[in-house]
Amino acid sequence: MIQETIVTTQNSSCVAHIAPMGIHVNGDEFIILPFYPSATLNNLLESKTAVINYCDDVRVFAGCLTGRRDWPLKPAEKINGQILACALAHTEVELVRLEEDAVRPKLFCKALHTVNHAPFRGFNRGQHAVLEAAILVSRLNRLPLEKIESEIEYLRIGLDKTAGDREREAWDWLMTAIENFKTGARA
Repeated sequence: MIQETIVTTQNSSCVAHIAPMGIHVNGDEFIILPFYPSATLNNLLESKTAVINYCDDVRVFAGCLTGRRDWPLKPAEKINGQILACALAHTEVELVRLEEDAVRPKLFCKALHTVNHAPFRGFNRGQHAVLEAAILVSRLNRLPLEKIESEIEYLRIGLDKTAGDREREAWDWLMTAIENFKTGARA
């Protein structure tokens, strides 16, 4: 099973990095698959720890993909790391083993500490649309633009019917990123 999460890591200077990431969950094992090169990969290999944040504010997902990475953090409880302040829950993990790959290594982690901060009340279709659009934006260099545009049009239906202000703001950031990609501009 893959869960869409926000992973926070930090380097030896305690500089935090926030990244949306689909985490593979297999029983008690968490598999993080960052691409080479990435701050998440470097930080996790250096510190051997990370925090998996479960968050329903889709602006964080969209924001991280569009240059908005300054989200409030607070200290982790059992590891030297940071928790996303808006996380509904988090799991602090430790790297157990690494399966090397030239493109996307697998980092097998075990949970050290899990905390629920607030109830998860479910995603509406607008939130789902933003999450799926964020995944498409993260693949602008890997998928045909026609496929991305076709899926965006379908996702827009759910967004238009159910989104609140946060979802619309996040959607706008993502649509700007797609337009900038199409015109060759930087987000």
